[in-house]
Amino acid sequence: MWLPPALLLLCLQGCLSLKGPGSVTGTVGSSLCVQCHYEKAYKGYKKYWCKGPHDIKCHSIVETDGGEDEKRSGRVSIRDCADDLTMTVTMENLEEGDAGSYWCKIQTIWIIDAWSRDPSVLVRVYVSPATTTPRKTTLPATTPTSPLVTARQNFSTEEVFTLYPWSLFSSVHFQALVFLKLPLFLSMPVLSSGSTGVRGLLGERQSHLSRSHEVQNPGSAVV
Repeated sequence: MWLPPALLLLCLQGCLSLKGPGSVTGTVGSSLCVQCHYEKAYKGYKKYWCKGPHDIKCHSIVETDGGEDEKRSGRVSIRDCADDLTMTVTMENLEEGDAGSYWCKIQTIWIIDAWSRDPSVLVRVYVSPATTTPRKTTLPATTPTSPLVTARQNFSTEEVFTLYPWSLFSSVHFQALVFLKLPLFLSMPVLSSGSTGVRGLLGERQSHLSRSHEVQNPGSAVV
């Protein structure tokens, strides 16, 4: 279909009168903002944000009413700032299904509506999965354990040497007891019995010698 040069020029100017970032990226659960800039001639026009593969076949999500008040639809809001000539779209609590092709568009009124085309600019939205950090596990501090010794009054010699192998030998008193006092104590009965036996033998020997002398010299016994 042939278009008049003047109308074709208006459509071409409308396609070039809106600029956007091209693409934006957010993560699941976060928010992202999209700013599209328009020319001064489009102040007071309705702006809207739509999703779809083509600008002429996109589903409108949220739009302004020509003023600067923020408008919201679910998790998406739009605000028109005439002083900066920008329309700002905010998508909150992103989901993976939010990824796709979006359009910033300005609703205009043409003389021939069938041939009119709103100024638009494509913005691709990418949503990446949320990164998870591994949780640190903190183990409770452990105190060193020492062997438990049960208190008892009587220990056998083997148990004493097993429990305290070095402490006894390092004691000077213990060494003196083992090497000096103990042998002396054990030898006392032997010496006592031995001295008694020696005295008995000496007495018997002396009596025997006296009797032998009397037999050999009978007269010497009478004085």
